[in-house]
Amino acid sequence: MSGHSKWATIKHKKGAQDKARGKLFAKLIRQVEVAAREGGGDINANATLRTMYSKAREASVPLDTIERAIKRGTGELEGVRYEAVSYEGYASAGVAVIVECLTDNRNRTGADIRSLFSRNGGSMAEPGAVSWQFERKGVVILPRRKPDGGEVTEDDLMVVAVDAGAEDLADQGDTWQLTCPPGDLGRLRSALEEAGVPYDSAELTMLPTNAVPLESEGDARKVLRLVDALEELDDVQNVYANFDIPDSILELVEA
Repeated sequence: MSGHSKWATIKHKKGAQDKARGKLFAKLIRQVEVAAREGGGDINANATLRTMYSKAREASVPLDTIERAIKRGTGELEGVRYEAVSYEGYASAGVAVIVECLTDNRNRTGADIRSLFSRNGGSMAEPGAVSWQFERKGVVILPRRKPDGGEVTEDDLMVVAVDAGAEDLADQGDTWQLTCPPGDLGRLRSALEEAGVPYDSAELTMLPTNAVPLESEGDARKVLRLVDALEELDDVQNVYANFDIPDSILELVEA
């Protein structure tokens, strides 16, 4: 997963996410709508909706667009009805992959996912075949440098994070990664904000319990090509994979 995190960071630095802002907006709006439908439109009473609302606002989704999505979810406005569905499979080199989707046509989405696995050297698997290799966690990514140029130290973070439910702090090079139980993500995010500690992202994710090292450039390219292709699908919300790419190989792929 560290390799996957590094790849996501590289794409962010290259501005790939900015180019796909319209696609990102669509995915976030869909998440807001489903959260409102499943738990109600009150942000204070619906923790999932509160998280999706925060993600959408952080991505600069217009407030009126978010509010309309909530109303579609609660039935105040008409709209397409989406359902959550997950797919599991393997990429090259035995890398386990989980694909989370929100779709209005399960058959279409399943066919699209299967086609991408097949065309990129992977294969679909039965439900539960790879999910046991992951666990859901709250993950916060923080920059190593403060806005004033000072360094964010391990001690700075631990003072704030431990009492807010953090389980682990990992050095990711240019960033820190805080991990917590899913239910403590909101509390951890609030504690960091109150302490004035900036963070790049705070979200629920699936972390692998074991990583598959990709020691060759060829395997790395094949796996990343599949992950990127899956993430491009409109119905796909999240892609999780248990690969780890050494820096030396990642530099070759990035070049």
